[in-house]
Amino acid sequence: MTDFKINVGALKSRRKDIEPERIEAVDRVSEDLGFTSREAPAKRGRKPSPRTGQVHAKVFPGVAAEIADEARRRGVQQGVLIEEAWALYKVKSGI
Repeated sequence: MTDFKINVGALKSRRKDIEPERIEAVDRVSEDLGFTSREAPAKRGRKPSPRTGQVHAKVFPGVAAEIADEARRRGVQQGVLIEEAWALYKVKSGI
């Protein structure tokens, strides 16, 4: 087996083509193919949540499924249900 080697010192750089006609042509073709500019990338993903505290509770599988179903039905995070349940507990117990 022969070792793979590259002589980095022998590599040469060259200037990019900066002719306006070529740049416009490339922009037009890339736009037609659905490529977007890298200059102003759109933000992706979901917005960060202000809820940063975590609760790690073990519950029975049926309870976990019910909580997940209710959160999905209402369109909220499961943490919202926990916060509401805690508020009700505090009211009921006089805390």
